[in-house]
Amino acid sequence: QVQLVESGGGLVQAGGSLRLSCETSWRAFSSYAMGWFRQAPGKEREIVAATSGSGGTTVYIDSVKGRFTISRDNAKNTVYLQMNNLKPEDTAVYYCAASYASGSYYYTESYDYHYWGQGTQVTVSS
Repeated sequence: QVQLVESGGGLVQAGGSLRLSCETSWRAFSSYAMGWFRQAPGKEREIVAATSGSGGTTVYIDSVKGRFTISRDNAKNTVYLQMNNLKPEDTAVYYCAASYASGSYYYTESYDYHYWGQGTQVTVSS
């Protein structure tokens, strides 16, 4: 059973920064592609960023390119989402997700992910 524990959410003013962390105790962490999703009230869950098991391949939605960075430390079994220049439209519950993937593969669809964290609230005030 893979458990994902997120942290780092909070309230920040527009233009500010937050770093989300998602940690697991699963020792095969480097075999899992990881993704960050978000869901705002009244909206569907959307992919924000994803990375392959090694972290060598990453992808972002257009609205966060140049502002957000996904990274991972496989020695610490942790994936991060560094969020800079936050905007009110970034307000949402953020979830990390994991699914087994080989090589440089990653997933961008929620149905491809088998394990999910509990979510952490990010609120950006204007």
